[in-house]
Amino acid sequence: MGQYLLRRLLLSVPVLLGITIATYAIINFAPGDPVSAMISPEAASSLGPGWVEQQRAALGLDKPLPIRYGLWLKELAQGNLGFSLKDRQPINQKIVERIWPTLKLMGTALTIALVIAIPLGILSAIKQYSFLDYLATISGFAAISIPSFFLSLAAIYIFSLKLGWLPSSGMTTVGGTSSFVDSAKHLILPAIVLGLAEAAPLIRYTRSSMLEVIRQDYVTTARAKGLGERVVIWRHALRNALIPLITVVALNLPRLLGGAVVVEAVFAWPGMGTLAITAVQGRDYPVIMAINLITAVMILTSNLLADLFYAVVDPRIKYA
Repeated sequence: MGQYLLRRLLLSVPVLLGITIATYAIINFAPGDPVSAMISPEAASSLGPGWVEQQRAALGLDKPLPIRYGLWLKELAQGNLGFSLKDRQPINQKIVERIWPTLKLMGTALTIALVIAIPLGILSAIKQYSFLDYLATISGFAAISIPSFFLSLAAIYIFSLKLGWLPSSGMTTVGGTSSFVDSAKHLILPAIVLGLAEAAPLIRYTRSSMLEVIRQDYVTTARAKGLGERVVIWRHALRNALIPLITVVALNLPRLLGGAVVVEAVFAWPGMGTLAITAVQGRDYPVIMAINLITAVMILTSNLLADLFYAVVDPRIKYA
């Protein structure tokens, strides 16, 4: 197991390097730059091209692209993500402030998705072609079809504006006393919206995987031994049915993070999503690079954890 982990970690280094090269090139080849985002075209024309070039030189944007990437990589090797071009604040500090709210939102949403998807998927497989199966299928397709921003706005309109049960934005009440209850109330709506979008495909994957497993010979043998249906499903069938689901959950984490960007923007959730939108609007290259780097690390880590969970769920899988 130790050699396998070491090999996977060593393979992740060139993968991350390739991701940073591609991301850095795409960002810098995009039209515009931070200087043009900071001032209006009218102001730039009145100040003249010399002033614009002077500002670009002050930000280091006049250097060739390979040199700029090399400087960024050198700072990264020292654990420094650089400074924001917009407000000159350390990016490390920005990430530390924003990453916990995003992880909190994603973790809660993923928990909600699994709590909904696994039982519904199992029941749909056990009661195939029943009313419950059709209801779960229709609900899943509806959740996939409705965009996250529309579902977020609908949730705000119903539960915040009409019923007044839950707050519509932020992590805490402005001017109020910060408490666990207050934070939980602010978390409910964005987490449920994000969790429903994630639960929809997981229901179908759980159903398909469970249908394949319960038709296997060892499940029939367990029933023939006189074991109860609950023991057969939850102790024998579910464990093997979870293996494909682990892969799907790990591969869906990037989609979950992408959905968090939209949900965070609608609910004004102070996480990585709102930071990413602000950085893109301001063409803040270092912040965009830092967010893409952290996202890539999260994806590679989730894939590694998925491989490790295989061995936990199925003892037959060994990494040597």
